[in-house]
Amino acid sequence: MTLAAFASIALIHLMAAISPGLSFVVITRVAAAEGLKSALALAVAFGAGAMIWAGTALFGLALVFQVMPVLLTVLKLAGAGFLLFVAFMMWRHAPDPLPTLSSGRTRSLWSVFRFGLVTQLSNPKVPVFFGAVFIGILPADATGLEMAIVLASVFVVETGWYVIVARLFSLPAPRALYLRMKCVSDRVLSVALATVGARIALT
Repeated sequence: MTLAAFASIALIHLMAAISPGLSFVVITRVAAAEGLKSALALAVAFGAGAMIWAGTALFGLALVFQVMPVLLTVLKLAGAGFLLFVAFMMWRHAPDPLPTLSSGRTRSLWSVFRFGLVTQLSNPKVPVFFGAVFIGILPADATGLEMAIVLASVFVVETGWYVIVARLFSLPAPRALYLRMKCVSDRVLSVALATVGARIALT
């Protein structure tokens, strides 16, 4: 693979990571509520989850989906259900105040990491991208070393993007804006997530 090919794969993955979805919603809330450290742990978890899905795709996820399409259906329905659950909880708790950064109620970094990994592994957007688009742009003759480099780039790109988001939403001004608009923004986002979940379940 050429350097241009690696750059192309990384760029397409970055565009997929940037597209708004569950992970973005989760990390903005964690950054605003629990601060930068917790949000960084979440970013690393998202990167690890993306790398797991990418590795699964490299080792035959797309082929499995072709041979047993029912597995893709089950995965999509499970992911859609998770999105609908998150949307419901976000709507329900939209009026609730976030804990302050000085309240001592933040979770451990390991707890945040576990939550982020579960979120990423159950997010239907991620396996669909890696099982379809990602496999389609990866050269069929890629060597083991090249695949390892691609997997590393997946981790770096995914983690790097969410580190930027984490830093932005942990700053005082964006945090204060989010807190002022929390009820409205949470309910708008919950409707958006529910819509995505419903579309995934019905397609």
